[in-house]
Amino acid sequence: MQPIDIITRGIVDLVSKEELEKKLASGKKLRVKLGADPTSADLHLGHSVVLTKLRAFQDLGHTAVLVIGDFTAGVGDPSGRDTTRPVLPRETILKNAKTYTDQAFKILDPQKTEVCFNSTWLDKFITTKEILGTLARVTVSQVLERDDFKKRMKAGNPISLLEILYSLFQGQDSVALKADVELGGTDQIFNLLVGRQLQKNNGQEPQIAITLPLLVGTDGVKKMSKSYGNYIGLNDAPQDMFGKVMSISDELMLQYYELLTLENLEEVRKKHPMQAKKDLACILVERFHSKEAAQKALENFEQVFSKKELPQDMPEVKTEEGLTYSAVLINAHIVKSKNEARRLIDQGALKLDGNKITQDGQAEKGVLQAGKRHFIKLI
Repeated sequence: MQPIDIITRGIVDLVSKEELEKKLASGKKLRVKLGADPTSADLHLGHSVVLTKLRAFQDLGHTAVLVIGDFTAGVGDPSGRDTTRPVLPRETILKNAKTYTDQAFKILDPQKTEVCFNSTWLDKFITTKEILGTLARVTVSQVLERDDFKKRMKAGNPISLLEILYSLFQGQDSVALKADVELGGTDQIFNLLVGRQLQKNNGQEPQIAITLPLLVGTDGVKKMSKSYGNYIGLNDAPQDMFGKVMSISDELMLQYYELLTLENLEEVRKKHPMQAKKDLACILVERFHSKEAAQKALENFEQVFSKKELPQDMPEVKTEEGLTYSAVLINAHIVKSKNEARRLIDQGALKLDGNKITQDGQAEKGVLQAGKRHFIKLI
């Protein structure tokens, strides 16, 4: 596969292909930028789509520039949002940033990655006259042409002045870093194009703008999001990650292959869907955990779902007086609260030795099953 084919696989927008081919032909090591506002603690496979593309650039010999938006996280990215995003305290932003980089390096090669915080230059930028010159070259009508702003104005939802300035701040990141390429989701295209314009205004060669699709979640309907409960977390346990991948539709599986791997799609289509899905689950578990973890997760899946047997490596919990089923689930990190445990019970998803548990109470010995993937041996 040629470099241009690797880079353009699965993308949506490319501004422009001719400029990209010219940069690649020059033999120059490109600076490929990806910005991430640390607004939450964990990443999921949806985040990994652009990270996987960034890794592809690294494997082709280019430099990944991961921009931690500690400044812009305090502003609020309006892209695709119908409400103003809450402003986070700085200590939360920095804590999330540490988690972001730890998880991003499950995909990226840290030796070929520059990590920088955009407060380094934006704190200075907003206190100088330079920002006035930048603002003078961007019209209000240009900014308000954004689809997300149009929808919010039509619905009567407020737009903060900081949100209007957000794309300028992100664009200034590209100027400060002299980016050759910037990656983002399809909801980021406006911001990426502003970066191109600001670079031109500053006498720089404009960056290539590349966007990728927003990964659909395990429900097959909405984009992957923790708030929708349809996500596969990069920190999910191997067994959970494997099981979630196996739960997606055959059609969605092909999109995951295209966006998250470099596997030959024609060869994938020749496989039986079940085998192709198992292979995909193994690829992803191995990437974020290890080859041994992937093999063990595969064996566990086949034992539980194909052979209808109980897993061999169930964790054991000793029952004690006063220990409830909800406490067992919370301690095992299967749920986070009693309310989540009660929802499992109400849905009939909690069983003891195959019998549904209808109410929380004293945990008794037997095999406790929560949903399809979690088993605990109560002794």
